[in-house]
Amino acid sequence: MCALRAVVCRALCSVSKPFRRMTIQSGSVMSARDRSSQAGNKRNALRWDLTPDDIRTSTDSLINRVKAVYDDIGSLKIENVSVENTLKALAHAKLDYASSLHVLDFPQYVCPSKEVRAASTEADKKLSEFDVEISMREDVFMRITALQKKLQDNLSPEEKRFLDRLVTLGKRKGLHLSKDMQEEIKRSSKLICKLSIEFNKNLNEDNTFLVFSENELGGLADSFLNGLDKTADGRYQVTLEYPHYFPLMKRCHNPETRRKMETAFHSRCKEVNTAILEQLIQLKAKVADLLGYSSHANYVLEINMAKNASNVSDFLDSFYETLKPIGVKERKYILALKKRDCLMKGYRFDGQINAWDLPYYMNQVEQCKFAVDKDKLIEYFPLDVVTEGLLGIYQELLGLKFTEVEHAHVWQENVKCYSARDTETGEEVGQFYMDLHPREGKYGHAACFGLQPGCRGPDGKRRLPVAAMVANFTKPRKGWPSLLQHHEVETYFHEFGHVMHELCSKTTFSEFSGTLVETDFVEVPSQMLENWVWEKEPLKRMSRHYKDGSPIPESLLDKLIASRVANTGMMNLRQVVLGKVDQSLHSSPRADTAEVFAKHCQDILGVPATPGTNMPASFSHLAGGYDGQYYSYLWSEVYSMDIFCSRFKKDGIMNPKVGKEYRRVILEAGGSVDGVDMLKTFLGRGPCQDAFFQCKGLKSQKTPTL
Repeated sequence: MCALRAVVCRALCSVSKPFRRMTIQSGSVMSARDRSSQAGNKRNALRWDLTPDDIRTSTDSLINRVKAVYDDIGSLKIENVSVENTLKALAHAKLDYASSLHVLDFPQYVCPSKEVRAASTEADKKLSEFDVEISMREDVFMRITALQKKLQDNLSPEEKRFLDRLVTLGKRKGLHLSKDMQEEIKRSSKLICKLSIEFNKNLNEDNTFLVFSENELGGLADSFLNGLDKTADGRYQVTLEYPHYFPLMKRCHNPETRRKMETAFHSRCKEVNTAILEQLIQLKAKVADLLGYSSHANYVLEINMAKNASNVSDFLDSFYETLKPIGVKERKYILALKKRDCLMKGYRFDGQINAWDLPYYMNQVEQCKFAVDKDKLIEYFPLDVVTEGLLGIYQELLGLKFTEVEHAHVWQENVKCYSARDTETGEEVGQFYMDLHPREGKYGHAACFGLQPGCRGPDGKRRLPVAAMVANFTKPRKGWPSLLQHHEVETYFHEFGHVMHELCSKTTFSEFSGTLVETDFVEVPSQMLENWVWEKEPLKRMSRHYKDGSPIPESLLDKLIASRVANTGMMNLRQVVLGKVDQSLHSSPRADTAEVFAKHCQDILGVPATPGTNMPASFSHLAGGYDGQYYSYLWSEVYSMDIFCSRFKKDGIMNPKVGKEYRRVILEAGGSVDGVDMLKTFLGRGPCQDAFFQCKGLKSQKTPTL
């Protein structure tokens, strides 16, 4: 990912398939109804102490349980299908599956034990193959389509949406095609799942670090250096984890040090993951062709808000045209800064902006134009203070109360578990985990993982949703607390927005729970809540000096807020690059991924890719549910800014009435309503781009309704 800002380089915030979720059961096969009822009675029974053998046994048990339900449905006489024995039976099986997977495949991202992570990865592969098998049950599909023809009325809106979705997904799996084509699609789909898991496993297990002398790390703060391990000869070990990589790239004076770091960062798993990614591109293009689509991009976009690749291309092109002149000006200014810097420090000026120059000089822009003292600023954002402020703001805004769960089962001693309750009714809304620091083998980005859905069970009662926020903020060290850079505070607010989307969900079916919305809508709630870290009053609530508890000086606060428009052209052009790269890779039957990335970097951003690197080989979105859909970050931000400016900024950013309406209309609905319809309800009109460009300090030449 790029080092320009956290929102650009954040990885999977959620994925198109639900992250697997589980309460362990073994032994005899239960009905979906019995399992769901039992799961509801064990709200605080999530266990994280499974052995590899437990995971293997439980994986087989789960597969057998769910398969039995599908077998029952597939054996029904066509004329006997009903809502009860087909639609509701499938819903109960899906809820059982969604509520019974997290202990199996979530540990691969967070468990301290390498053996358990490996077993979890293998379970994920096995379950992914099973996903393909049950999604391509032609016998079940025939009964679903028969039920759709039989039932024209007498369904609730969400029941009809669920039934229509099942039919649509069946057709998108090729179940209306010949047996031979179905088998080919199935084989390719299983291989796609396996390769995607391998791609991300390679990144999670990467533990590369570089060694530098103190002189080579000139410009970095003592708080950073004190957090590094040292070699026997006194040199510093710098990993490629976010808390090391980004501060170094932004602050280190030595261009050679930055070059080495940038090269290593964008060479992670280069050989193995380049081969995997390019095979994935070919396989996805092949499946799309078998299904009658012109490209994989068009295939995945059909069920998104954007609908097709042409609309995405128009969207990205319009942004590029608006941002291009701003980008030209910003590059000229950055190049002038570099020339002056080289003269002052005695470095050779090569007349161009390199990839390892960009984050450093963009940081210089903030200091030169806005005089933001980053060394001083970070002292006011100790993690515990930010957490206290963040939780308080979310509670007040959404009408919730968070309480830490004592003696909760967790996967690592520093992980915390919280219960969320509605402030008016006292009802428990859900639970969430916070796993905030890096460690070996842990998922390397920031993400929200849905662990249990918030929907109705067979008894009609709401099941308690559970989610986990996983991040990689600097660890506290002796004499130094964990101090966050402002962009990390922004990331914190973003990912916790996803957590709230998961917890506030009140859908009938697990299929629509929480973040299971259109991929180009999923970032809207989380991006909208980033705005609070750019407003004065919320910033005061989430900051205090780590030594004496004093507030941020007003002058520093004003400079920080003003700096929001710094580098806005280059940052958003970087998003256009990533969106274009993703679209290009998934609009072709095959691709040289390094070449495609280098071309778009040069053509759009005006900065060459570092020779010998291949950023897409570590671009986890491409193998984690955002393939053909990375444009969603920009697309969603347009909507999120419209929501913030039109409702919250207008009526008060801490207005509980607006906050509760937002919770009801946007968060509780999950994917049970189309994203555009939720927007129209909350905004009272169709969305437009004006607020986005105004917030970025830009003026849009066109402000169409999306």
